Amino acid sequence: MSPRCITLRDRAPAGTGRGRRVAAGLLVFLHAMAGAAEADLPRARQLLADGQYPQAYQLLQPLQATTRDDAAFNLLLGEAALRTGRADEARALFAAALALQPGSIEAHLGLGRAYLARGDYARAKIEFETVLRFDDLPPDLESQAEIYADAARAYAEGRRLLASGYALLGYGNYRIGASGGGPRNDAFFAARVGGRLNVERDDAYALVGSLDYRFRDYDAEGRRNDSDLRWNGAVSRNVGEGNWIAGLRGRVSYRGDSTYRNDFGAYGQYRLRLDEDNQVSAGLEVRQRRYPTGRLRERTRNIVEATAGWTHSMLDGKASVSLDGQAGREFNTERPDGDANFFGLSPSVNFSITENLGGFAFFWWQNDRYNIERLGQPGDSLVGIGTRNDNLYEVGGGLTWQFLPNWSLNPEILYIRDSSNILAANYSSTEIWITLRVDF
Repeated sequence: MSPRCITLRDRAPAGTGRGRRVAAGLLVFLHAMAGAAEADLPRARQLLADGQYPQAYQLLQPLQATTRDDAAFNLLLGEAALRTGRADEARALFAAALALQPGSIEAHLGLGRAYLARGDYARAKIEFETVLRFDDLPPDLESQAEIYADAARAYAEGRRLLASGYALLGYGNYRIGASGGGPRNDAFFAARVGGRLNVERDDAYALVGSLDYRFRDYDAEGRRNDSDLRWNGAVSRNVGEGNWIAGLRGRVSYRGDSTYRNDFGAYGQYRLRLDEDNQVSAGLEVRQRRYPTGRLRERTRNIVEATAGWTHSMLDGKASVSLDGQAGREFNTERPDGDANFFGLSPSVNFSITENLGGFAFFWWQNDRYNIERLGQPGDSLVGIGTRNDNLYEVGGGLTWQFLPNWSLNPEILYIRDSSNILAANYSSTEIWITLRVDF
């Protein structure tokens, strides 16, 4: 047969053979790349554990194109990117890992650290709080996020016992307003010390505990000194984009003249991250406020309280605004005005001014409506026979200047106003103070 008579059909097997060889070679190459990625993950983990972050990044980054759908790979490369100053890349990698593995503790904490590295403090705090539960944080947004980040770094390094503490020393002035029988100025010294302990388990559960002691010594002769010991023990769990906690908490307070106040009860709360800029929460607490002895014993009462809150990150995470509400009932008491229903709101704003300077402001309001009728006394705004009705207000704010790592100065101001239709229950005061704080 002449070469010119060869048909396309005659040529097809030769071309098909070359295509098959190319396809087979491509499959071998991809399989080899996948095998190399799997083989390199343990080595990358060891490099990260040894603190060799640039080497880990150089090892993993070339494999990203073929391994982007592997959550474990994204976590490792995200950690390497974050440790080598690539915050934007780390954020994208941790977000990808979270999309592939919803509810991943490592991804949530890594994403929070990436937000912090970008200066998105409010977003970082929202992300951290899907996993971690810390009480008694500093008032400023950046310091709160940094304390969470320290715990998140410890978790990434394999530690599951997360502990931190703080100490404060301050000086201020307490002034009673005209509605409280003043004016009267009392200078005071204040001290506070406390700590937190979280035992994070690999099954997303955590054991949470905290202690906080506060003491205030007034200069005025004959004025009582105040002290409080507050405690908390609970179990929390991360579930997807949310976190719930249930536990016991309380306080023991000394108010002079051998008068003590003991609060203790059970509580639960659920927090949910809606997106990177929004978080909502709901909670319930049942507690008793007990005055064991003394002239205030009749004020002993039981309290059930429901709470709800919303936090929104603004200005690319440099600020946040929150709105919290509460409602409940006080009952089983022998005080003259009887049981009471209450409800209220508390908006607040927290913002970063510079890298080391932040501020906050808040407003708190609660209305108390009592149930036992009484006859109004001279000076009361209660006309005839009626029930006591109180509106309680607090307005405050302050600044935080972090002048050294973990050290800050905090000037603050607080105004309190209790407005009641019973003259004796009216009260107002203003407090101004400055504290030196160290977190460790």
